[in-house]
Amino acid sequence: MTDSQEMTRPNTTASAPAPEGGERPNRFAPRGPRPDGPPGEGGERPRGGRRFGGGGRFGSRRKVCQFCMDNVKQVDYKDLPRLRRYISERGKIEPRRKTGTCAKHQRSLTTAIKRSRHVALLPFVGGAGRF
Repeated sequence: MTDSQEMTRPNTTASAPAPEGGERPNRFAPRGPRPDGPPGEGGERPRGGRRFGGGGRFGSRRKVCQFCMDNVKQVDYKDLPRLRRYISERGKIEPRRKTGTCAKHQRSLTTAIKRSRHVALLPFVGGAGRF
């Protein structure tokens, strides 16, 4: 390629030209009302909202740790009625997001459930059978 050919060759690696306004549009900026209807009649975008719960698919209130409410320091592995509340039908330990237990008591609860399983107070598997 000669020097004259390089000068006349179009630049293919350059970025696309900027829009007429000179700046690129902000892709995180709100884009106006939704196309459902005219503005002001429910077609606006929702703003704000609650931090915990909203009444949608899940409960509307934030769950509170039962162990903190009852002022329990350590979860006892022999307290079977309490432990059974935190085990699913299949024998799995329920997660914090479902039961509302705080992190400290969830760790203690998990240890207590495993201990009671080890001494055969609780089953490892749910009682429904295999099939």
